[in-house]
Amino acid sequence: MKKLCATLLCLALCMGALPVRAAGPEVNARAALLMEKSTGQVLYEANAHAPLELASVTKVMTMLLIMEALDAGTITKETMVPVSATAAGMGGSQVYMEEGEEFSVHDMLKAIAVASGNDACVAMAEYLAGSESAFVEKMNARAAELGMEDTVFCNCTGLPAEGHHSSAYDIALMSRELILRHPDIRTYTTIWMDTLRDGDFQLANTNKLVRYYEGATGLKTGSTDAALYCLSATAEKEGMELIAVILGAPTSNDRFEGAKALLNYGFAAYALVPVAPSEPLTPVPVTLGTAASVLPGLAQERQLLLPKGEAGKVTTTVDLPSALSAPVEAGQELGHLTVLVDGQAVEEIPLVAQEAVGKRSLWQVYGGLLAALFCGAGEAGF
Repeated sequence: MKKLCATLLCLALCMGALPVRAAGPEVNARAALLMEKSTGQVLYEANAHAPLELASVTKVMTMLLIMEALDAGTITKETMVPVSATAAGMGGSQVYMEEGEEFSVHDMLKAIAVASGNDACVAMAEYLAGSESAFVEKMNARAAELGMEDTVFCNCTGLPAEGHHSSAYDIALMSRELILRHPDIRTYTTIWMDTLRDGDFQLANTNKLVRYYEGATGLKTGSTDAALYCLSATAEKEGMELIAVILGAPTSNDRFEGAKALLNYGFAAYALVPVAPSEPLTPVPVTLGTAASVLPGLAQERQLLLPKGEAGKVTTTVDLPSALSAPVEAGQELGHLTVLVDGQAVEEIPLVAQEAVGKRSLWQVYGGLLAALFCGAGEAGF
């Protein structure tokens, strides 16, 4: 009986019959997740690892690979990309590219991010990898690198295909990678209205949050009969950027309202708190060094994501040696900073040397001693 109930529950979730219910905001969808960008911390999740169809949210990975190709210098935004007969015939959401036309990478990204153009996706895939199938191999390889264990890509568009699926958690992972490593994608994902073909073809963003939600930065919508309405929505306020993923919402309005509820919850309940020593760090003496001491500093800038009620409860303690022996290398770990929240240790951050300190030679050591000796003798009147 228990096995039957579990089976029926799984079928209900997959068919979209049950809305998500979890601690936090209510979201009417098959799965949902809220993640903070800089830390990757999950603030809310429901059915986060359920393998579900994701429709055109697939294009987040397509855009990620395009942006990585730009960073690698494989292409530039001015690179002209030809449109094949295959790309032109994709159907679904498109910008009606014709075989033999050429568009810049800049315009291809606009077509993908704003209008969800399947034709633009396939044209870019063919240009970067030789064929869509080869590009899809790169998509799956990149997904594996990001730890997207619930994901299998079968195409670069999100058009229905057997076995093509992901999860709310995996979509948040690839969305985070895109906006964290490639913030310039906002140039495209925040466009509300634009044009192609020198103004002859109008573009309107499928992500209505770009216009109606303050701080919205993207990212990608998707919908098919099987996937229902999906969205990876990103927004930034007060230096914190959140990623809200909705999969399988029954209506377009449900996905946008669900994403807004998640984002509102995250911004209202959490804050990023910069980590810094409670007291200024003091130099550490260096024995036989070319400098008398070395200044320690944090190995990296860190921020803690905390409930707003705990933001004022952060303290730190420092563990450093009383002295060091030369030489000291720049970046050498000297000790650590312990971060406490309400008296409980939550993290240790290495403290490193801010500059190198060489070791004095024997000549320098003895020369200094002799100088001190003679100066002392002169003062004594010998």
